[in-house]
Amino acid sequence: MLNLVVLIGRLTHDVEMRYTQSGKEVANFSLAVNRKFNREETDFINCVVWGKQAENCANYIGKGSLVAVQGRIQVRSYEDKDGNKRKAFEVVADDVRFLDKKGDSKPKDDWSDLGREVSLNDISLQDDDDTIPF
Repeated sequence: MLNLVVLIGRLTHDVEMRYTQSGKEVANFSLAVNRKFNREETDFINCVVWGKQAENCANYIGKGSLVAVQGRIQVRSYEDKDGNKRKAFEVVADDVRFLDKKGDSKPKDDWSDLGREVSLNDISLQDDDDTIPF
């Protein structure tokens, strides 16, 4: 069985950083991702990231930042304040890549391109170190 999600989108708000009681880092953010066949429709997907990567997200990306997320879908059940059973769907990110060009990674106030389709020509997947990965 396989539970794998890969998303490319823009953050809809700044990263919300917090710590568990044991001191573990956890961050939440929401991505705006266009649907492939209907560019007029955008999905807003909640993501959660843990550990050092959560701190990196809180420090280096913000509202409007372009990111790629690889992870898995998680479904949580909980009771709301009225005692009703609810479910929350979110992506637990194993890997978050910052895709904005250097100098463009600061949060943007202009929402005009939020949710726009991104092509691989728009991003650089090359690492800064010149090592070959094999």
